[in-house]
Amino acid sequence: MNIPLTPLRCLRYAEQQYSHRTAVVCGNERFTYAQFADRAARLGGALKNAGVRTGDRVSFLSMNCHRLLEAYYGVLEAGAVLLPLNVRLASQELAYILNDSGAKVLFLEKEFLNLIDSFRNELSTVESFFLLDGPPQTNWLSPHSYEDLLAAASPCQADIMEIDEDSVAELFYTSGTSANPKGVMLTHRNVYLHALHVCLTFDPTRDFAQLHTIPLFHANGWGVAHILALIGGKHVILRRFDCGQIFKLIEQERIYTMCLVPAMAIALVNSPDRQNHDLSSLERVIIGGAASSPTLVREVEEKLGVTCISGYGLTETSPALSHSFIKHGFEWEGEQKFARQAMTGFADPGIEMRVVDDRDMDVPRDGKAVGEIITRSDGVMKGYWNQPEATAEAFRGRWFHTGDMATIDQDGYLLIVDRKKDIIVSGGENISSLEVEKTLMAHPGVLEAAVIPVPDEKWGEVPKALVVLKPGAQAGESELIEFCRSHLTHYKCPHSVDFYESLPKTGTGKILKKNLRKKYWEDQEMLRPEFAVNKAKGITGSLRISRSVAGHQQKNRIGSSVWVGVRSKFRKESSRWTLISHPKSCNSAMNSVGGCSPTCRTIGVNGGKNPSRNHSHICERGNGSCTKAAGPLCRGQRSTADAARRSRSRPFFGKRWREWKRRPWPILSVWV
Repeated sequence: MNIPLTPLRCLRYAEQQYSHRTAVVCGNERFTYAQFADRAARLGGALKNAGVRTGDRVSFLSMNCHRLLEAYYGVLEAGAVLLPLNVRLASQELAYILNDSGAKVLFLEKEFLNLIDSFRNELSTVESFFLLDGPPQTNWLSPHSYEDLLAAASPCQADIMEIDEDSVAELFYTSGTSANPKGVMLTHRNVYLHALHVCLTFDPTRDFAQLHTIPLFHANGWGVAHILALIGGKHVILRRFDCGQIFKLIEQERIYTMCLVPAMAIALVNSPDRQNHDLSSLERVIIGGAASSPTLVREVEEKLGVTCISGYGLTETSPALSHSFIKHGFEWEGEQKFARQAMTGFADPGIEMRVVDDRDMDVPRDGKAVGEIITRSDGVMKGYWNQPEATAEAFRGRWFHTGDMATIDQDGYLLIVDRKKDIIVSGGENISSLEVEKTLMAHPGVLEAAVIPVPDEKWGEVPKALVVLKPGAQAGESELIEFCRSHLTHYKCPHSVDFYESLPKTGTGKILKKNLRKKYWEDQEMLRPEFAVNKAKGITGSLRISRSVAGHQQKNRIGSSVWVGVRSKFRKESSRWTLISHPKSCNSAMNSVGGCSPTCRTIGVNGGKNPSRNHSHICERGNGSCTKAAGPLCRGQRSTADAARRSRSRPFFGKRWREWKRRPWPILSVWV
């Protein structure tokens, strides 16, 4: 017998097996699983009465609340698709998402009335607005509140056997970086099997109470809405993150576990309220959403008296992929144990994860070689809403490409070193911003830290630390730089430090590095491509090195390309890539390994006396006299633009192109 896989089965099971057990605690309200299931079914009936049909998108703009938790089931009972909205988004972002998704109904809390009113006339598909937490206050709202709808509706439970498990159940929009947000389609099958896989890491015999510290609008609520129902656990709703309230709820509701992003964990271990409450029921804390550090794991375990591990996942994977549990048979202690538990971890049951190079070939399992994490599992999304090209790109080779760069060791433990876009390239060397941040976090005076690339005349770009100090702590720029130098290779260390009272964050507590970077790259001609700015008379560009790897692996390389911050002012004549042969501005001849002669080491060419090293030096002297080593920019008589113009008279095609294509060395090209 094949029964359709749908998250509705999670609540049906809880209703049958744990009907009298407390399901939800939200402020002063408490509901058993029987009551919770009845309210979800009534929401399904109310939506049908309101004209919602199969496949319609029903959106919610709400802080954590039992009503949003009910929507995870009630919207699906009506055959519709749940669309939770990030409450931290600006009006133009919300308008885009609602229009792009074609949402038919919007439920909102009264604190967002003015926000929605500011752009509701721009919404093309929303037909009804319902207030969640009180009587309607304006004429554009439906005259019936959420509670009115439930009271007037009859319970409606979908026929499980009639559900298409491959149809979309939930739609979550990811944060846009260089483009608009993308809608992630999670199917009934995705969400149900994700819950089953994660449940295999839990003990179903425990009296399980979990605190909803993570916003329910984010990444399927980290799966907790369904996982907890399957094991009959208690959902304790936290409306907003507040250290005092968290400690109070842990003591009152005997919380067993909770999920935190690093910023939340840092706040809790440094809160003076911690010592005023009984936290003995709390046994496990999972840190996710951003990279943790051994220092933070140790502090959480010591100050909260728990086992602290890391979890990893994405919106596109429902979201959990791995956890850093200590495998049976390993007896790590002390700092080695904390380091393991701060890692990305190993794949959860039912999930396959690989770390691959730019040809999608597995990197060595040595804990050193860096590649991109790719995965496949039953929880991986159906695709991006109305974006088939982006979907095809993400699913290259029938594996989902995460964009996270990591290592993997012989025991299967992964360690993320950075996002592709956050890698810092300084003088041709790749620097993991996460590695530097973890080092800074080990300083006793540092509360939070972010490391970003900033422009540099000599090296193209260099690391810069943005630091928030702990209350009462004192540490200067030179002290923090020297601290990093005592733990890291010098080229990885920050060249400068700025101090902040707080760092900007997303609705889930992730540091918004893209917002921080803009300040330091504003009005710069030497730009990364993601910060490129079109000009009225041209475009600012950069030089790009693309490796064509043919059975050759280069250690400590991240990704298939690096960007070097060199000013290249070209008129925007076309959007194509321009291939460049050996620049005429350097008179040295190409040598036998495909590089310049030892007297001139041109950008990205593994030639000269050091063929194993990746060079980033650009020689612009016309006399071939440059003898500088790889790294700093040598500005000579000819500009890069002149070199590019002169190279166009020497076509890089035909026999010469076929010969170069067989070599495992970079091809020099200009991004315009």
